[in-house]
Amino acid sequence: MMGAGKTTVGRLLAAQLGYGFVDTDVVIEQVTGKSITQLFADQGEAAFRQLESKVLAEVCAYTNLAIATGGGIVMRQENWSYLHHGLVVWLDVPVEQIYARLATDTTRPLLQDVDPLGKLRSLLEQRQPFYAQADLRITPTQQETPEQLATRVIEEIPKVLKEGAGGDGVMG
Repeated sequence: MMGAGKTTVGRLLAAQLGYGFVDTDVVIEQVTGKSITQLFADQGEAAFRQLESKVLAEVCAYTNLAIATGGGIVMRQENWSYLHHGLVVWLDVPVEQIYARLATDTTRPLLQDVDPLGKLRSLLEQRQPFYAQADLRITPTQQETPEQLATRVIEEIPKVLKEGAGGDGVMG
């Protein structure tokens, strides 16, 4: 979800692993010369999601790369074939915590709503079945720092790899 810490934790994770880091939203802004908010306003969410899929298709071809994606990227089935080129991590942050983080953030087009907390709850309800398909689910505690979260992700990866080693297709 937006505000879960994907970019912050992703950068730290990449640094700890010695990987490169890419945020798909930043790539989209660089390519188009427009902010995500402008793209939503000018072209609508469907056009943005199409562009997001194109960017994901390009960046997933690289190895040794941590990628932070927009929270809605999981909603398009075609994106899962790209996402499963690697390990998919879901930072499962409670909606109330996300709301507190984003309360003053005016750059989130999907939160430009009369009831942003209700909108966040609705988005999570829609997306949760898709997020649940992630290879690794991390539920941060209030006290955990982004550095601690990145370390926890690294510690959990071997468990997922061992589970997927039986040829069940989990790791693609």
